[in-house]
Amino acid sequence: MDKNSNRTENKKVNFLESNIAVFYKVDIVVIGAGQAGLSAAYYLKKAGLVSGKGFVVLDDEFGAGGAWQHRWDSLTLQNVNGINDLPGMSFSDTVDITDKELQANVALPKYYEQYERAFNLPIIRPVKVNRVTERNGRFLVHTNGTQFNARGIINATGTWKTPYCPKYPGWELFKGLQLHTGDYKTAEEFAGKRVVIVGGGISAVQLLGEISKVAKTTWVTRRPPDFRNYKFSPELGREAVAMVDQRVREGLPPNSVVSVTGLPITPAIQWMLDRGVLERKPMFKEFTETGVRWEDGTTLDADIVFWNTGFRHSLGHLIPLQLMNEEGGITMSGQLATQVADDHRIHLTGYGPSASTIGANRAGRAAARELMDYLGL
Repeated sequence: MDKNSNRTENKKVNFLESNIAVFYKVDIVVIGAGQAGLSAAYYLKKAGLVSGKGFVVLDDEFGAGGAWQHRWDSLTLQNVNGINDLPGMSFSDTVDITDKELQANVALPKYYEQYERAFNLPIIRPVKVNRVTERNGRFLVHTNGTQFNARGIINATGTWKTPYCPKYPGWELFKGLQLHTGDYKTAEEFAGKRVVIVGGGISAVQLLGEISKVAKTTWVTRRPPDFRNYKFSPELGREAVAMVDQRVREGLPPNSVVSVTGLPITPAIQWMLDRGVLERKPMFKEFTETGVRWEDGTTLDADIVFWNTGFRHSLGHLIPLQLMNEEGGITMSGQLATQVADDHRIHLTGYGPSASTIGANRAGRAAARELMDYLGL
């Protein structure tokens, strides 16, 4: 079906729904209350937009904390990969940051909750946005609760809700358990098991280190791991962000940061290298009933295949707006590449170069300012 046919169908659906549902009118709807969404809400309110009338924030969680509340228990303030203050309120004002054993999935939700209260942000939860359509120059935000009619959208849904697990041949035959990073809680769940850990990112390496202490592990990656003997610096971070920025401005799908930065050899990684935990095997060809098989016919029995293969951007609710191009990307523009190039009424924070904690703050500010300017608010 071509785009014109899709638009015709959308108009039919919009006409029918507009005669059934009541849509509450606001200027801007922010979708998601993670770091980028809270940052955008802060700057919208600071700029004078009235809470609940000028803008609302819709969040599908039952409580504050965004994706942080779902992180594994062993992720503490000591080993978390960076925590950045939300605008206007320091993390250290709400949490004892000297307690390095404090779980991130406890500390960050507490911080976010106090932040929302301190600035009285208009967050409605739990509300799931099912899809966003367009009618008469405005966006119809269809949810499982109150429906909204908005002039502009700031999408801050992140990636946590869309884990990616590639389906290799025979995956349905495997009688063991398949898990994803998002399912992980503690290494004890893997105790005594034979575990194939798939993925070359920092999360895969960290969880491999934990699980290897209680289980028999085999590490598998598509490409040889890119270990680099350097200390990650802000300059290298900016270089990585700049490369991702260029890709999304060209309409290409964003790459992972580790594809640019590699894996810096930290003391924890050096310990794993010394123990032989990081002896990597190439990606297997297919599943068997009891495990996996490589191209050369070698097999390995496994109880669990643990996918650390990342997440995809949670943009399914925006499909009716037809933002994605044939390359599988969305062409972005604006100061920090949060603005959809083909429709400046839509901003995507946490997409591409802003998919980091520090990037999310800056993206929220840029999206709020640029969108308000474009809408004349």
